Parts: sequence; C-alpha cells; structure tokens
Amino acid sequence: MQPTAAIHVEQISKSYGDFRAVDQLTFDVQKGEIFAMLGPNGSGKTTTMRMILDILKPDTGRIAVLGGPLTDATKDKIGYLPEERGLYRNVRVLEMMEYLGTLKGLSSGEARRRSLALLERLELADHSKNKVSELSKGMQQKIQFAVTVIHDPELIIIDEPFSGLDPVNTLALKDLVLEFRQKGGTVVMSTHQMWQVEEMADRLLMINKGQQKLYGRVEDIRRQYAIHAIIVEGQGDWATLPGVERVEMTENGRKASLLHLGPSTTTDDVLAAIATNPRMSIERFELAVPSLNDIFIQVVEGEK
Repeated sequence: MQPTAAIHVEQISKSYGDFRAVDQLTFDVQKGEIFAMLGPNGSGKTTTMRMILDILKPDTGRIAVLGGPLTDATKDKIGYLPEERGLYRNVRVLEMMEYLGTLKGLSSGEARRRSLALLERLELADHSKNKVSELSKGMQQKIQFAVTVIHDPELIIIDEPFSGLDPVNTLALKDLVLEFRQKGGTVVMSTHQMWQVEEMADRLLMINKGQQKLYGRVEDIRRQYAIHAIIVEGQGDWATLPGVERVEMTENGRKASLLHLGPSTTTDDVLAAIATNPRMSIERFELAVPSLNDIFIQVVEGEK
C-alpha cells in the first residue's frame, strides 16, 4: 500500500452463488484525486464500492481505507452518495439535513449551521422549509450531495452522481465535486457519462464481468488507444502531404480531417510539411486520441 493511498484494494472477489460479481480486483485510490470507476451495468462497480464501505464483505482479499481496516471512526471520515437516493421525502429539507448531520457526529447546532451554509451555496436557501418531495429531482440530488459532505469527510464515494440531471444542475454538482477535491478531499466516482470522466478524473479503473480491464491515468489510457493519425482543421489538400496515406472527413461537433499516417511518418514530419507549404494553413492540429466513450465501447464489445 502506497503512503498516499486513500484506498488500497488487494485481490478482492465476491460471488453470489455461482455468479462471480467481482473477480480478483487490485487497485489503489490516491489521496486528493478524483478516481473514476467505469463499467457496463452489472460489471461489479457497485459491489466493489459496497465492499470498500464494508456494507458487503469480500469472499477473498483485503481492503484498507484511510490507512487501515474500516472502523466506526474511519466511517465518520467518509461520505457516501448511493445510486439509490436515501432522502426522507416527507421531512422538511433543513430538518432532515440537520438530523443526518447529527448521525455523522455533529451537534444539532453545528449541523444546522453547516446545513444553512450548504443550502446557501447551492442556491436552495429559499427551499429550506419545503418537504423533500416538493423539490425537483435536480434539487434533491444537490441536497443529497450536501448531506454527503456535511461532516467534512476526507473521502467521498459517489455512485452515478449526474444521473438524470439537466445541464445546469450537472454543472452545479460538478463544481461541488471539484471544489471538494481542491480542498484536499478524495473522490471515488462511478458514472456512465464518459465526458465527465475525461473532464474531471485523474485516474480510472474500468471493470467488465468483475475483472479489471483498464487502470491508470485517464490521458495515458486515451493515448494508449490512439491510432497513428492526426486531426487537422484549416486549408489545404492534405492528401498531397508526404507520409499521409489516407484522409477522412469527420463531423464530431466540428468539421475536421483525419490524416492516417504511414508507419515511418511522425506528426512532426507532417507539421513541418504544412508549415513550409504556402498553400496550407491550420487552425487545429492534434493527435487522433479516441474518447473514453469510444474506448469503453471497444473494450466492452471485445469481451462479447
């Protein structure tokens, strides 16, 4: 276990009868990072999270959280946002937040003070006396996140935090997660929204059928799957460039050309050729690195 690891998971497995939900997983989550757990439905992500939280016991292997086995004292340093939301729908927002804060060890007065501050931060102060059932789904999601962090945990584990949110509430919740990390907190996040992982996560673990398929820094994994090609936007007959074997047009939000390069051609070769050609100009020039969504599909489809 590395000294900077907030979570150390070593060779854990979990079966339900003959079904192996998690199979020999090993990984670390470093302190102060956003760590994404990816995988199709039924891949073992939620089971792994629940074993980390000691809700489920692994059949084999060991787990250390914040330096050791999970104890009651350690649990008070963790916030958990499950996919199945757990708010009391017929209780007023402020009363519920205050109550849940006391369950995390806060005094009633401190829980109330923090609840009011969080509601103000979330622009929900005017709804403090509303019942939870009277709030929109987006508002409820933000309240759920506020309850997750009300006790200033060191680590939060959030399962599908952006599910069903509109763009405005997605941005608000994203800002809260990033703010938590900026203050030194550690985030473990499960989501199907790959663009959120690309924007937010430092490292990731991709699971399929209970087994590790990808593990490492997000950018390193994307580069690992890069093809020998570059994306360009600008003016020029790209097919005439030395070393360019084939040109494709792409329409991924922006009109660009995908230049497939010969085995011995480097990106520097192409850039130099463009720079010395007066009939060519570029506005964009980058490696053809696939999105996480493309990689996810490639890995999962390859397992079928």
